[in-house]
Amino acid sequence: MVTVHVEGIPERRLHRSGPVALAAKAFGAIPPPALVLLGVVSVQIGAAVAKQLFTLAGAAGTVTLRLVLAAAILLVVWRPSLRLDRRTYAVVLGYGLVLGAMNLSFYQAIKHIPLGAAVTIEFLGPLAVAVIGSRRWLDGVWALLAAAGVLLLTRVDGGLALPGVLFAAGAGACWAGYILLTAALGSRTSDGKGLALAMVVGAAVALPFGVAEAGTMLLDPVVLVAGGAVALLSSVIPYSLELEALRKIPPRVFGILMSLEPAVAALAGLVLLHEALHPAQWVAVFCVVLASVGATRTAGPDV
Repeated sequence: MVTVHVEGIPERRLHRSGPVALAAKAFGAIPPPALVLLGVVSVQIGAAVAKQLFTLAGAAGTVTLRLVLAAAILLVVWRPSLRLDRRTYAVVLGYGLVLGAMNLSFYQAIKHIPLGAAVTIEFLGPLAVAVIGSRRWLDGVWALLAAAGVLLLTRVDGGLALPGVLFAAGAGACWAGYILLTAALGSRTSDGKGLALAMVVGAAVALPFGVAEAGTMLLDPVVLVAGGAVALLSSVIPYSLELEALRKIPPRVFGILMSLEPAVAALAGLVLLHEALHPAQWVAVFCVVLASVGATRTAGPDV
């Protein structure tokens, strides 16, 4: 089942402290489903803002700004210790590598294809985690529905640029790996300390690509401010919202709400980037959403 976001946090094992505690109090009066949906909207608005930044810093430069600034914020919030055993270091390293690769791939994808299409294709990663290994015929139906949706998405209205499709698929594969590493990270680190360290690794992965593409433009004040907005919208705000929501609702409900992400991404692309999808592509998006909701809703208790 899908229980974590595309930018991701360890699940219920995260506890609140410092600024996160203050944010949780502010969010406490908001119904948990609304918190999740607000987090989804925040992430997709952040992606739309990031895409508009491509003209100044490029895709790699933008993702570098996002990860570096998000890492800085998380380090200040959680103040993690470096006293870890070898296995924990291995998990943090693997998690950070996947995180960096996922974001680099996703930003390259939205450089070539509409935001809604990229998120829809990327969402095959967590959906695969939900259905692979299942022996129930119904999960096979959900997988076929999702595959049909993506096939329709890439074929209608002249199709999508192949590089964008491949990068989105790569981001989806990284997302699947990220989900599998989340449990290990959560079991070996406390609060958000492991996430903060992993974000540093992810930033280090992206940094050479960002510097090569954007150079000194990464230090431009306008670019830094925009990059900070992307880091807040795509990482810090959603993490805080999801932390509060996961305290109050079952993971399965959380997963169902997260399944709306491809549709929200398509709407964000339409409203903020004027990326209009063909009617048949909207059908494709909702096929993937329905498949994800179905796979999550019917998943066994151990998923």
